[in-house]
Amino acid sequence: MKKIALFPGSFDPFTNGHLDVVRRGAELFDEIIIALGNNSSKQRYLPVDWMEAQITELFKDDPRVSVCSFRGLTADFARERGARYLLRGLRNTTDFEYENTIAQANRHVNPNLETVFLITSPLLAAISSTIIREIHRFGGDVGQFVPFALPSPPPQ
Repeated sequence: MKKIALFPGSFDPFTNGHLDVVRRGAELFDEIIIALGNNSSKQRYLPVDWMEAQITELFKDDPRVSVCSFRGLTADFARERGARYLLRGLRNTTDFEYENTIAQANRHVNPNLETVFLITSPLLAAISSTIIREIHRFGGDVGQFVPFALPSPPPQ
């Protein structure tokens, strides 16, 4: 049976930390589906379809990695796609507390779903999409934090 992992997130934007988790996860799983979810409690900074296209281009030469967007519960989407694993990165204990709660809820919705946590590489642990958005929004250089160029920031 293929080991399929779903790597869900808003990826707004997709960072070098996310890239690291996918590359390391690809050593553990036969297939990784990067799933751009719609978080109803967040307003997006970058359009989902633009981000999906950028991430797809990034992994175009790796048949083990696919990219898609989805709406609804992550656990339900994992079941639809045949994924028995959720792949998540942890930067710190705050991430663990948050992710642990979500993992328990996902397991309640889909009892066959196992969450696998990878500890973020130390050089990437300070990176967060939130910080990158703020730097970018005010015209700062985020090139060292993301694997592709972001469009010009919206006017303030």
